[in-house]
Amino acid sequence: MNTHRIRVGIDVGGTFTDAVAVDATTLNLLGQVKVPTSHHHEDGVAHGIVEALDRLLEQTGHTPQDVTFLAHGTTQATNALLEGDVATVGLIGIGAGPSATLTRRLAAFRKLELTPGKRLPLVYGHVADPDDAPAVGAALDALVREGAEVVVASQPFSVDRPEGEDTVAAAAEERGLPTTAAHDITSLYGLHKRTRTAVVNAAILPRMLATADLVDASITKAGVSAPLMVMRCDGGVMSLDEMRRRPLLTVLSGPAAGVAGALMQERISEGLFLETGGTSTDISVVRRGKVAVRHATILGRTSYLSALDVRTVGVGGGSMVRVAGGRITGVGPRSAHIAGLSYACFAGLDDLRDAKVTTIRPMDDDPADYAVIDAAGGRFAVTMTCAANALGRVPDGDFAQCDPAVAEAAIAPLAALLGTDVATAAARILDAGTAQVRSVVDAMMRDYRLDKDTAVLVGGGGGAASVTPHLASVTGQEGRIARHNEVISPIGVALALIREQVERIIPGAGQEQILAVRAEAEAAVVAQGAAADGVEVEVTVDPQTSTVRAVATGATELRTQDRAHRADETDRLRAAADSLRADPASVRILAGTPAHTVYGTDVRRRFRPDRHPVRVVDADGVVRLHAPDARVETTTVGRAPEVLAGLVKEATSYGDGGVRAPALRLLLGSRIADLSGVLDPQPLLALARSELRARAADEPVVAVVEIRS
Repeated sequence: MNTHRIRVGIDVGGTFTDAVAVDATTLNLLGQVKVPTSHHHEDGVAHGIVEALDRLLEQTGHTPQDVTFLAHGTTQATNALLEGDVATVGLIGIGAGPSATLTRRLAAFRKLELTPGKRLPLVYGHVADPDDAPAVGAALDALVREGAEVVVASQPFSVDRPEGEDTVAAAAEERGLPTTAAHDITSLYGLHKRTRTAVVNAAILPRMLATADLVDASITKAGVSAPLMVMRCDGGVMSLDEMRRRPLLTVLSGPAAGVAGALMQERISEGLFLETGGTSTDISVVRRGKVAVRHATILGRTSYLSALDVRTVGVGGGSMVRVAGGRITGVGPRSAHIAGLSYACFAGLDDLRDAKVTTIRPMDDDPADYAVIDAAGGRFAVTMTCAANALGRVPDGDFAQCDPAVAEAAIAPLAALLGTDVATAAARILDAGTAQVRSVVDAMMRDYRLDKDTAVLVGGGGGAASVTPHLASVTGQEGRIARHNEVISPIGVALALIREQVERIIPGAGQEQILAVRAEAEAAVVAQGAAADGVEVEVTVDPQTSTVRAVATGATELRTQDRAHRADETDRLRAAADSLRADPASVRILAGTPAHTVYGTDVRRRFRPDRHPVRVVDADGVVRLHAPDARVETTTVGRAPEVLAGLVKEATSYGDGGVRAPALRLLLGSRIADLSGVLDPQPLLALARSELRARAADEPVVAVVEIRS
């Protein structure tokens, strides 16, 4: 019997709940199951989660005690907002005088539209003095009489003086009301945006609390002792208690699970992840080994919710072909399942006898130019998946693979209509579909300044083969389909790291204030179960907005992968040379630690200074760091403060834009400490010293100092 400990990831979708078991040591997929999502069960989605877990343990031969990590992702919060299924929010504004004028304007949030014709249910109350207990009580009672099920307390400048919001929140909790204090959701200034984010969080709070309690009780009853984690919208996971406080963090977590799977399983360091389903493709960016995150737009307004920067295109594996005037005019946005049709390529050859092309309206208000074929076996849709199979773009064993002969028969009637052969017709279908995806991919590459020569396209989702291989072919970029692409989302849930982000607006932030924000983020992930020795914290200081941001990540256990799976020296050199676009003979080792090797080469340029690009490759042969021009220095922990001070001083630039310290990364043990988000030399060096603390004086340190262009 297998005695390995396992990590379990469960992705609760609108129709199905997918679960996977991953070996906690090798990170290999051990098993996968799919069950219907139990929306209508008395225990809600919790029933489907436990059913999926039971089947998974039976399939893999494990017991509940073998589960070392359990996390689930859910679309419940997203669906609640999309469907308008939310609680009535009682918003209490706090303040007197000018502050009262500001907070009374917040009552306008009742005009926020959830769905066409349905507005956010909100009632407003006001208290001038939060310490006036009778007035606070009366305001709360009035809100409850008007139907409030959850309370939000909001006061100007509460990020600096939270006492007023806390007092009102405590009074609400004494009445048994779920409560959100605006400063608990974000510590950024901006009363309107901060309160709006808190109101949306509160609107889904009761429903999410009920689900959290059911799931927690069900998992405990099943005998799992590992703490239950929940997928966040920024690619990490959080504790169940944290989800109870900020359920809004689960909104948009579906796409985040997929890119987390690509990041951890496929080890992307630079590129785009394209998750393709039947109807659409979600596109997200991985830059320098991290997912791209930004403040999300919710209910048509920007929020303080930091979520994956994902852009969706209405093209997927089931997208139908559109024709007019004897040519293909487009693909999608309607898909075969919306039209209630099967994919032609998954029919039998006999079903496709006597096939003729006709056009339909999938929905009453759609144009009548969607191509279908009427044949002996009925009516079928011609889709992107059909074209990909006909062109041989779908690899063996893929979820979307079909009999090539059937795929060709599915495309043949359309090819005859177009006056061409099957291969050309299939290519035109894929060209039309991927053109829409390509425009978004190109825009994201520009936005994040990705290098086309090093950025890889990775496809996930059941429809990955219908988009990514053809897009890679027409753009000339490296592209591949993720292993186990059809369950990449639950794999991402199983492999995700605990994550926490702390943001503060601190004008003229000094090193002590920056270190305090860093420490707060680190403590938050440790409190949620991350192993303290493995926590990594990335700090960014934006001098234009005075925002100090710390993002901490950590695993619930220190991961030690099986060394049998590690790359040898030749493989690591080849990976570095490929990334550098250089002859391996011209690539040399500049430095190394037990976990990473630093490679570099020289680029000679006429009339301009030479460049010294650097790549850091980990023990698995994955490029973890790209630096277009950098200096590499090896020292020890004991000598590092002096050495780093000299390196930073030498590479710091001064100009009209202010002081710009170099982008500094430190290779320490198994970690890469990324300090590149700090431009001021003194806080940068203070952060470097904080990374070195509690380490042996003779431990080696590699500094990668990137000159900022």
